[in-house]
Amino acid sequence: MTEEALLLSARHGPVLWLTINRPGVHNAMNSMLVRALGAAVLQAGDDETIRVVVLTGAGDRAFTAGADIREIADFGPAEMKRYNRHWLDLYRAIELCPKPVIASVHGWATGGGTETSLACDFVVCSEDARFGLAEINIGVIPGAGAAVRLTRWLGRLKAKEILMLGRFITGEEAIALNLANRCVAAEELEAATTVLAEELAAKAPLALAAAKSCINTGADPGFDSALEYELREFLMLFSTEDQKEGMRAFLEKRAPEYRGR
Repeated sequence: MTEEALLLSARHGPVLWLTINRPGVHNAMNSMLVRALGAAVLQAGDDETIRVVVLTGAGDRAFTAGADIREIADFGPAEMKRYNRHWLDLYRAIELCPKPVIASVHGWATGGGTETSLACDFVVCSEDARFGLAEINIGVIPGAGAAVRLTRWLGRLKAKEILMLGRFITGEEAIALNLANRCVAAEELEAATTVLAEELAAKAPLALAAAKSCINTGADPGFDSALEYELREFLMLFSTEDQKEGMRAFLEKRAPEYRGR
């Protein structure tokens, strides 16, 4: 599939909608798609006619299930480091974009889907949304900043609960955890997202950019060094037998047998 087909782009006045377009695999994101989305966010940041960016997923089953495990299951640390830099670049592009970025989340949004929503400025989800960072269940941890962002956004105890148990989180639970701003019925998601996007688009763009920058900067002392520490821990796991077993078990739809090595 071409880069253009993997990521759909549509303008609605000053609002740019970017749609992850791999519905057959729950919109799992391969490296080509991650790079395309990062480039689109950077371009939107430089376009004065765009006031708001919305990220969503094609189809009715998923926002995005995150990384395409088939692409990375056999990677070692060196290959994974090159691959994961694209994810880190994508999330920093979202956070540094001077325009508000809204995640419009329906269906599965686990793993990289939740990581993506954590980098966005607003999250509107449907009642059928399922968040979660379940990487622990395939022998790894998130490697693109989720541990850092969760701890700073939610606090130490909730971050450990989410990361170390790997449970799914409903849309309603996401509101209670401060993972989402609003939860609506599935059929109301697009309309609710549009209302928020249009409200933001009517605000002074330079003031919005300043507010976003001040909040992100004020919340994140030492943020980049913390991201690098998380990446090192993540990469170390790709030299273990447990990581290979966890991802193979996931692809083979069976329970993993971990040996602690």
